[in-house]
Amino acid sequence: MNQATLPDVLTIEDTSRYLRLPVEAVLLQALHGKIPGLKIEDDWRFLKVAIDEWLHSPSGQAILLQQRGTLADDVSLAELRKTI
Repeated sequence: MNQATLPDVLTIEDTSRYLRLPVEAVLLQALHGKIPGLKIEDDWRFLKVAIDEWLHSPSGQAILLQQRGTLADDVSLAELRKTI
């Protein structure tokens, strides 16, 4: 899924792919209120625009740095760095 085809409202799996982080890492950060999202019954939803704004914030960048080990084997890491 590339950025151009992402819907405005993301599932946790969409958000995981978009951030290139494991679902568990996204879930943990969402549960602690560190990633902007909303739990509706048993499902999480994330506004893509809110995730984009969060990525540009100091707190978003800090969380990505904490999770950097999960990106070590990602062949698209160079493109991700450019995007961020």
